[in-house]
Amino acid sequence: MRTIRASEIGTYRYCQRAWWYQKNGYPSENQAELAGGIELHERHGQKVLTAGCLRLAAYALLLLALVMVSVYLAMQLL
Repeated sequence: MRTIRASEIGTYRYCQRAWWYQKNGYPSENQAELAGGIELHERHGQKVLTAGCLRLAAYALLLLALVMVSVYLAMQLL
C-alpha cells in the first residue's frame, strides 16, 4: 500500500488533472515558477531559523541580566 502525502491531497483537491499528471510522471510546464517558489521557501526558512536563533539569544541575555541583578543585589545586602 502506497503512502499518500498531504501535498498530494492538496494537488488533487486543487486540480484532479494536475494530480493525475503528477501521478503518471508528466513533467510540469511551469518549471520557472516552481524554481521561484523553491527559492522563496528557502529564503523564508532561513528567516525563520534566524528569528529562532535571535529569540534564543534574547532569552539567554535576559537570563544573564537577571543573574547579574541578583548578584548585585546580594552584594548590596552583604
